[in-house]
Amino acid sequence: MLGGKPLEHPIIISGPCSAETEEQTIETAKGLAANGIKIFRAGIWKPRTKPGGFEGVGEEGLEWLKKVKEQTGMFTSTEVATRAHVEAALAAGVDMLWIGARTSANPFAMQEIADALKDGGADIPVLVKNPVNPDLELWIGALERLYNAGIRQLGAIHRGFSAYGKHLYRNLPQWHIPIELRRRLPSLPIIHDPSHIGGKRELVAPLSQQAIDMGFDGLIIESHCDPDCAWSDKAQQVTPDVLNYILNTLVYRDEKQSTENLKILRQQIDELDNELVEVLNKRMRVAREIGQYKKEHRMPVLQIGRHDEIMQSRASLAEEMGMSSEFMRTVLSVIHEESVRQQIEVFNKR
Repeated sequence: MLGGKPLEHPIIISGPCSAETEEQTIETAKGLAANGIKIFRAGIWKPRTKPGGFEGVGEEGLEWLKKVKEQTGMFTSTEVATRAHVEAALAAGVDMLWIGARTSANPFAMQEIADALKDGGADIPVLVKNPVNPDLELWIGALERLYNAGIRQLGAIHRGFSAYGKHLYRNLPQWHIPIELRRRLPSLPIIHDPSHIGGKRELVAPLSQQAIDMGFDGLIIESHCDPDCAWSDKAQQVTPDVLNYILNTLVYRDEKQSTENLKILRQQIDELDNELVEVLNKRMRVAREIGQYKKEHRMPVLQIGRHDEIMQSRASLAEEMGMSSEFMRTVLSVIHEESVRQQIEVFNKR
């Protein structure tokens, strides 16, 4: 329910990463409304990783959201990170709030927002993005703070998790984490954010389909009337017409068919296998750096004491996790063999 009206399933939320100008905001909203989108999103306050970037237009943009509602009939939503943001958004009649990944990772900020919502007597939906780091308990803790403040229209946004190095995705999906959230809190709506996970507009469609296949309750997708000229995150935004095409090409599965459960499990296996390959690649990179250090200090490649220590400690850890120690020794032997090969290559370079 939103504003006393039932929402269609799946829930679709769309709009620009940032409200930049009144013209850009309203033009994008009208394009989305013409294609049947009911909930408009736009960042008014934008947390930036480094100072000096565009940090949002501020409260002026709330007036533009009012005009969006007046001219299109859409519900409006924006991100809040402080008590002042909450108070201003509620005063402006914003229909839905979301809390960003940086904020949800901060218990002090979450409590401030929860207190502000309670003090304001808010009875509107609040969506919480997963924290930047893959910590399910932190995500649940953020939701619990809002629930304890009396907020009952709660939802979660899966926007992926930050990771160091180069990857296919801007933020790693780590699908097993929102799946575990669904298992722990089965009645909690979970919205998927393919824009922030993919980081590229060409990844929005396949990620959206994967989320629908996995039973997510909706999508929040960034859309801009002129994405290439966007002031923030232009690479991951699509036009309203492209969004309409993506949504119309999504395939909705019959949840009653037992094969869907198998497909979801296989998708989890594929995702985890990709993560394994990425982790192994990082391990080999470190192995090559160790090889360079050994070369410069005239140390031998193979050090038996270190090898035995790794084998014993990892095998014991595997047993604690319910796996066979022999299985882990086999895996580690293959990994060690490749690590030695990588180091020898470093030794042989002139």
